[in-house]
Amino acid sequence: MADRDQTKTIKIIIADDHTVVRIGLRTLLEREADFQVVGEASDGMETINFVKLMNPDVVILDMIMPGINGIEITRQIKKVSPDTKVIILSMHANEAYVLETLKKGASGYVLKDSTGNDLLMAIREAIAGRRYLSPPLSERALERYIRISKSTGLDVYEALTDREREVLYLAAEGFSNAEIAEKLSISQRTAEAHRFNLMHKLELKNNTELIHYAIQQGIVTLKH
Repeated sequence: MADRDQTKTIKIIIADDHTVVRIGLRTLLEREADFQVVGEASDGMETINFVKLMNPDVVILDMIMPGINGIEITRQIKKVSPDTKVIILSMHANEAYVLETLKKGASGYVLKDSTGNDLLMAIREAIAGRRYLSPPLSERALERYIRISKSTGLDVYEALTDREREVLYLAAEGFSNAEIAEKLSISQRTAEAHRFNLMHKLELKNNTELIHYAIQQGIVTLKH
């Protein structure tokens, strides 16, 4: 097979459950002459179905999506379309979360407070076969995290399921169990169970400790 033509149009799918975010991303991406947004998805299953149908070069994927979380969506995308590159957009800045997405096959990880140029660079690096982490994330920080985790044993955060991590993030952001259930398309009872389980694993006694833990881990930032 011939090498990929560097001038070939790069087909992109945007996956985010907020319409205004998708509009902004489309506007940014389509300023690039060789970028073409071929689809927009608002939840996990829609994203996977679009990938099956369109076989895009790149998927720009929000970490917190209704129904299926970004980590699982990444795994399924790479299963149905191995050549599709996945760029994660996320508020999560801690190394454990970044590492998990990379393990599932993501090519880039861009924080939501990054510049538009960071996202454009992530796409071009991914297409070139390289990995991209937006500042302040770095390969060195990931390597340091891996070394520390190995030397101190299993990081308790690693014991959480992907869904428990989502619930942790949303709970730390101040969402109630009912709101978490609605956002993740699960029952309130299921949301309560995930919250109970994660707090038990992390040995947290109340919501104040949960928020403090999330801030320490870089999962959420301290609000001024």
